[in-house]
Amino acid sequence: MKTVLLVDDEHAILDALSGILEDEGFRVVTAGNGREALARMEQAKPDVALVDVMMPVMDGRELLREMHADARWRDIPVVMMSAVSQSILTRDGPLVCADFFQKPFDLWKLLDRLRELTGMHEHH
Repeated sequence: MKTVLLVDDEHAILDALSGILEDEGFRVVTAGNGREALARMEQAKPDVALVDVMMPVMDGRELLREMHADARWRDIPVVMMSAVSQSILTRDGPLVCADFFQKPFDLWKLLDRLRELTGMHEHH
């Protein structure tokens, strides 16, 4: 079973996405910000991370930087999500991530992308 690390500071989003991802056969580990996400990765290395950009304590950009700086996490594909468009987010430099979804996103496209990134190609 593939593990998704889901990082968002909005509990409603964590709850909704966790349920859907679990229904689709993923194991889900959640975190409310980047610092919590790093702690979660210590416990269970995810196959893919789905990370909100705007969060308190440590945001998605900082989490990406931390992951790229650490050999243990560098190879984990990260899918970023934000209510803000990618063009605004990349003003300070590119978001080096596997993919980007602007909220509200097409859930099926997101699930397909997560399956691709984790090597789960079978469709229901």
